[in-house]
Amino acid sequence: MKILVSACIMGENCKYNGGNNYNPKIAGFLADKDIITICPEMLAGLGSPRNCAEILNGKVVDSEGKNVDKEFCKGVSLATEKIKDEQIELAVLQPRSPTCGVHQIYDGSFSGRLIDGQGLFAKELIRKGIKVYDADEFGRLIK
Repeated sequence: MKILVSACIMGENCKYNGGNNYNPKIAGFLADKDIITICPEMLAGLGSPRNCAEILNGKVVDSEGKNVDKEFCKGVSLATEKIKDEQIELAVLQPRSPTCGVHQIYDGSFSGRLIDGQGLFAKELIRKGIKVYDADEFGRLIK
């Protein structure tokens, strides 16, 4: 079973704030599995740290109001290209992210308010027929 995982969940410092979202429970479960870690934002050259970004009116904007949709879309394209020949059975992605959010994303106001929706990469993986979980629900599944 090949599993795609958000790189930040596995401890890579690729979050907007320079940190990660290391999840020891998920990392432990995946230790003996065939995994591919990926961060579309880093693939696009956005770097870490970087300004926080959210989706507003269908476009990704950063906390300073700059439209960064083109860069985020480039990251999704590069990530999709990188995994195109892989037989991925499922993906575990970082919740709420404008790239990887599976069920909810931030509303674009930078107030912490969540709305139903998907990040750009999660949406693309689902479109391709890959079963996608966010880290919170996957953590509950592997109890």
